[in-house]
Amino acid sequence: MKIIIKTKNIKLTLALKDYIEGKLNSLEKFSKIFQEKIYLNSFFGKGKPRVEAWVEVGKESLHHQKGNIFRAEVQLRFPKKSIRSEAISKDLKTAITETKDELQREIKQYKEKLTSLTKRKARVLKKSLRLSSGARFWRKGRIREEGI
Repeated sequence: MKIIIKTKNIKLTLALKDYIEGKLNSLEKFSKIFQEKIYLNSFFGKGKPRVEAWVEVGKESLHHQKGNIFRAEVQLRFPKKSIRSEAISKDLKTAITETKDELQREIKQYKEKLTSLTKRKARVLKKSLRLSSGARFWRKGRIREEGI
């Protein structure tokens, strides 16, 4: 996963960079849908990684009367899909953690959607094969005879 970090109204320290990378690299295990972690070198890939993370952290503005308000925004770019999350908090690390949790939830939801789509397509293919006129399919624990 390639991580690109941009800051606004704060300085990017090494500790902050390590914290962001540590949190976002933990999301890599959830994005196993894209098995290849290497860079694409084909004609259409043009050397881009499979998963990119664009991170923007910083202070919301400099004019707040009480305390600092920090903002963290992360956009994960998959092939054919982009997932975005944003959080505002009084602590920068809390905002980063909130965005990571939201991204984790959305990645799981996207992964479940892909697996259910492939299972549904396999079911339709199995029904369309028409192996025999007495073919039976299991549905919710009962046998349902198909009138083919």
